[in-house]
Amino acid sequence: MGADVHNTGADGATAKGEPIGVDHVFLALERELAVFLRRARASSGELAREVHPDLEPAAYGLLFRLADAGAQRATDLAGFFGVGKATMSRQLQALEKLGLIAREPDPADGRAVLVRLTDEGHARFTRVRTGRRARYARRLASWDRGEVAELARLLHRLNAEQEGEQDGDEA
Repeated sequence: MGADVHNTGADGATAKGEPIGVDHVFLALERELAVFLRRARASSGELAREVHPDLEPAAYGLLFRLADAGAQRATDLAGFFGVGKATMSRQLQALEKLGLIAREPDPADGRAVLVRLTDEGHARFTRVRTGRRARYARRLASWDRGEVAELARLLHRLNAEQEGEQDGDEA
């Protein structure tokens, strides 16, 4: 680390091309998150195809949300994912055509419609999710369970703080 501070070029960058004074802890975090996110995007596509060969990768997250939270209004889903109503409508139409979701009247408000997983959608999603969890368990088999719990806790904290920032941006 100290060598980078003294080994700079005419442009004020280190031999590795990093700006002088860069916080290497956050640089390492940025690099690892970039790798993680790239792999997550690729994995999302694979998981979507496992659920249904014609399922778009972005739609996998919708199935995940419906499985965890239960039936939802399309507007609530759009808000959760931070997308517009038109985008959400297109994604839901595609899921409906594949037989993975169904729409039904909201019992609390007959004017509103809830989106829910169909039995087929739930079965397919659960099968894929179970397989994904088994892959996590295999990949992290050498980790202590406390380390896995700590990783989950820290990711939860990161996600919660990012949600708080986004909520603050809207205010």
